[in-house]
Amino acid sequence: MLSMLSGRKRFRELSEQEVLALAISSEEDDARIYRSFAGRLREDFPATAKLFEGMAGEEDTHRQMLIDLHVKRFGETIPLIRREHVSGFYARRPVWLMAELPLERIREIAGDMEAEAGRFYQSAAARTEDAETRKLLGTLAAAEAGHEESAAALAEEHLTEAAVAGEDRAAHRQFVLTWVQPGLAGLMDGSVSTLAPIFAAAFATGDTWNTFLVGLAASVGAGISMGFTEAASDDGELSGRGSPVKRGVASGVMTALGGLGHALPYLIPHFWTATLIALVVVFVELWAIAWIQNRYMDTPFWRATLQVVVGGGLVLAAGVLIGSG
Repeated sequence: MLSMLSGRKRFRELSEQEVLALAISSEEDDARIYRSFAGRLREDFPATAKLFEGMAGEEDTHRQMLIDLHVKRFGETIPLIRREHVSGFYARRPVWLMAELPLERIREIAGDMEAEAGRFYQSAAARTEDAETRKLLGTLAAAEAGHEESAAALAEEHLTEAAVAGEDRAAHRQFVLTWVQPGLAGLMDGSVSTLAPIFAAAFATGDTWNTFLVGLAASVGAGISMGFTEAASDDGELSGRGSPVKRGVASGVMTALGGLGHALPYLIPHFWTATLIALVVVFVELWAIAWIQNRYMDTPFWRATLQVVVGGGLVLAAGVLIGSG
């Protein structure tokens, strides 16, 4: 009943010919996915690109073997049936959604693809009682196991220790350029630029709720501004800094969080309690930024301290003096 309502067949309802046709289309889809990975990775990760090109070639070989078996048993007309036509069948995420995934995640997806295909053939072979069909599906399961061995051999050939180390360095650099650098810039801007208005409002009014509203407005406004500025400043094509949307999100979110960190304590009604907690948060924020600069941007710690901690302290002092005046 559920399969009728969804317009899809259950796996156990497929005929032997449909199972074979499904295997053919699945091998074709996987080959295309591997070639898409190779195209995306060829420039920055050539060793892994060669790995995926080799795996796509293996899929082509298996597909041709499946076609030959279909022609022998059922003729040349192959039914049109794909993964999305079968209820509960394992699915593949669209390639364009996977285009921006990090290198290690792409390798994990490829491993999952092999494991899922292997389980498909094993399940199909186990459920049939027909000797000829069982033999056919067992052959397919064995072919998939051979594919995994071929993938391992290709990995040994192309993913040498030096190649993997080089690609990992490139992946780390891309992560820093796309996420860490704009996020750090946003965190610095949000933490430092909002110090003066928040503490000026606090010492000028002595009202924690109004101080929180000032901090909230300053933080959110700064986050929106920084996010759009970062996204519009560079499309990433020439600089290699990655997706402008990702950089904009990283910069905008971290800018807002940087300001909200010392605005949220003013939800506490008692003025001096809220102010002391906000000062502790500022202290932690500034030293955390200095550590991140040293850790990911290779900035000497003394220079990061001078830029962030001392500079932030001066902005904080200016806000307190203005508010007290």
